[in-house]
Amino acid sequence: MQCGSFELLKKSTQCSARLGKLHTTRGVIDTPVFMPVGTQGSVKSVSTEQIKETKAQIILANSYHLYLRPGIEIIKKAGGIQKFNSWNGPMLTDSGGFQIFSLNNFRKIKSDGVEFRSHIDGSKHFLSPEISMQIQKTIGADIIMCFDECTPYPSTFEYARNSMLLSIDWAKRCKDEFYKDDSKDTQALFGIIQGSVFKDLRKESALRMQDIDFIGYAIGGVSVGESKEEMVEVIDSTVPYLPEDKARYLMGVGMPEDIWNAVERGIDMFDCVIPTRNGRNGQAFTSHGKINIKNGEYKEKFEPLDPECDCQACKGYTKAYLNHLFRSQEILALTLLSLHNIHFMIKLTDKIKKALESDTFFETKKEFFEKYYSKKGAL
Repeated sequence: MQCGSFELLKKSTQCSARLGKLHTTRGVIDTPVFMPVGTQGSVKSVSTEQIKETKAQIILANSYHLYLRPGIEIIKKAGGIQKFNSWNGPMLTDSGGFQIFSLNNFRKIKSDGVEFRSHIDGSKHFLSPEISMQIQKTIGADIIMCFDECTPYPSTFEYARNSMLLSIDWAKRCKDEFYKDDSKDTQALFGIIQGSVFKDLRKESALRMQDIDFIGYAIGGVSVGESKEEMVEVIDSTVPYLPEDKARYLMGVGMPEDIWNAVERGIDMFDCVIPTRNGRNGQAFTSHGKINIKNGEYKEKFEPLDPECDCQACKGYTKAYLNHLFRSQEILALTLLSLHNIHFMIKLTDKIKKALESDTFFETKKEFFEKYYSKKGAL
C-alpha cells in the first residue's frame, strides 16, 4: 500500500467513531492513535527506549525546530531523523506553521512565504511551501504536513478567510514540490484545513483541500485559545466534508475528554504536548482523574500513582516517593510522570479501540468518565 493509505476497518453503529489502519513504510498504525510529541526529535525527559515501552506507535518531531537546530545537514548526514534519534518506527513532522504563528512578533507573512527571526539567536530566515517540503523530505519522517498559516484566535471573518485561502495556495505549492521526485514511495503528505471557528470557512477549506487531493487530512488551527465547545463545532463543521477512505488528524489536541469527543465525531489521529508538559509540572492523569503529585496530601500515600496502570512509575514507585522527588527537585520525577502520562494516553486510545471492536463506544465512554470525574484523587 502507498505510504499514508488509510484502511477503514469498522464504523460504530452509535456514532461516527471508526477503527482503521494507517499504512506507512515503517509500520502499520492502528487508529484511533495518540502520538507523543518530540518537538526537537526527542520526547522531553523520556528516552526512546522508554517511549517504545509505552507501546506508542508513532511520534512527532517539528521541522521548524530541527531546521534551526541541529540543522538539516546534520540530520541528512545521520541518515534521517529515525537514525538520528534511534526511533525505528513511524514518525510525523509538523511543517512549522504553528511555531511561526507563535512568533507573531518575529515574523512577516507574505504570499510567497514567511520571513522570521530565530527564537534561538535572532537570525533571519525565510520559509516557503517549497522550502518546507525540502526540509521535511530531508528529515525523512513517514508523514509530513503542508506548510500553512495557523489562523490566530480570535480572528475576524475576513482575516480567517484570507488566511484560509493563503493556506490553500500554499497547499497546492506543497503538493507540486512534494511530487517532483519519488518521495511519495516512502513519505505521505497531509493537507491542513483552516478557517478558524467559522463553519462555512471550514467547509470551504475541506472541499478545496479535497480538490487538491491529499492522502490524508488534518484539522489545524485548534487549541489556539478557542473554547472546547468551539473546538467541537469546528470538528462538526469539517468532518462531514472529508472522505471516509482517508485518515483524519486533529492537530495539537490531547486532553482525555477532547479525544473521546473527537473520536466520536470521526477523528483518527491526535498529538499533544500536554502529557509531558503537565507531567514536568507534577500533574498526572489517572483513572480517577487528574492529580498534582506535589500536593502535601501525598507525602504519606504509600500506594501507586494509579493502581490500574502498569507503567514504570506505577509499578515501581509510590505517590509518597514521587511527591518526595518533586519536592527535592530530582530530575527523575519529570521522567516518571511524563512517562506515566504518555502511557495513560496510549492506554486510553487502546480502550477506545476495544470499545469500537465490541461496538460499545458510549457505554465505555460513560464508564470511563464516571470514574475519571469521581472525587477520588481529583485535583
